[in-house]
Amino acid sequence: MKDFELWEEELKTIWNQLGTIPDNDFIDKIKVHTDKISSTEPNAIADFERACAYDSTGFEKNAEPLYRSALHLGLTGLRRRRARIQLASTLRNNGKFSESIEILREEKENYSDELDDAVNAFLALSLSSVDKDKEALSLVLESLSAHLPRYNKSVYNYSKELIKK
Repeated sequence: MKDFELWEEELKTIWNQLGTIPDNDFIDKIKVHTDKISSTEPNAIADFERACAYDSTGFEKNAEPLYRSALHLGLTGLRRRRARIQLASTLRNNGKFSESIEILREEKENYSDELDDAVNAFLALSLSSVDKDKEALSLVLESLSAHLPRYNKSVYNYSKELIKK
């Protein structure tokens, strides 16, 4: 376990370099680092971190198969939820709106954690991409309502009114 904790700390150090070094160098560092845990067999965490590196540097087409692989290999925990959200975002960026919406609706319906607002945000973006702006606005207002110091119940109720019409 200590080895994995050290690996995670080193990973954070590399991620802190995002935007401060050339994208290709960043991707190479992630690849080298993830090779440390995936040298003998395919590894879901390695594929996920590689996907994130491509995604964060604008190479969504390279990220998509890695997100899919990570999920197929059994990625778990918070990384699994992040992979589903990020895959859906990548799909939207790659013009695959319906699949993006399907993944995010499934996440919204079946899971709840600190990433719920992120699910709503990316679902709103995907819905807007297919001209479902009222539903998208409803999701944004729903998420926002939880963070307002006042009027949160009113804003939440208005968010639900939008999709009734």
